[in-house]
Amino acid sequence: MTYNCNITNEDGKFIVRFPDMSNAISMGETQEEALFMAQDVLNGILASHLDNGYPISDPKYTGGYPIEVSPKVAFAIELRKARAGHSQKEVAAKAGMTYQQYQRLENPHKTNPTLETLYKLQKVFNRPFLAL
Repeated sequence: MTYNCNITNEDGKFIVRFPDMSNAISMGETQEEALFMAQDVLNGILASHLDNGYPISDPKYTGGYPIEVSPKVAFAIELRKARAGHSQKEVAAKAGMTYQQYQRLENPHKTNPTLETLYKLQKVFNRPFLAL
């Protein structure tokens, strides 16, 4: 999952803005530092949206610089999208795991699925979560 950002030079600082997320703004002393900070702010905002149950829109903007979302955050987002209108308890039961085990998978701070877990989730949702 990738979101694109724009970088502008304002008063000698490199300002990062994500057109797809108006609340994601950062800066750096150099363009390289700004790109590093862009990844940090992107993952922080997305994780915060997940933590608070806020909607996360798909990336649409294709200009500027592509910034890759961390695998843990991207997995939690994709899992939540796949679950759609079903409860975590329903999905956990279908996957043969406890509610707490499934809940942890949707938490970007704690998710770390095994290959076996990914296989179970792919069966439940009838879609791949890992492409090798």
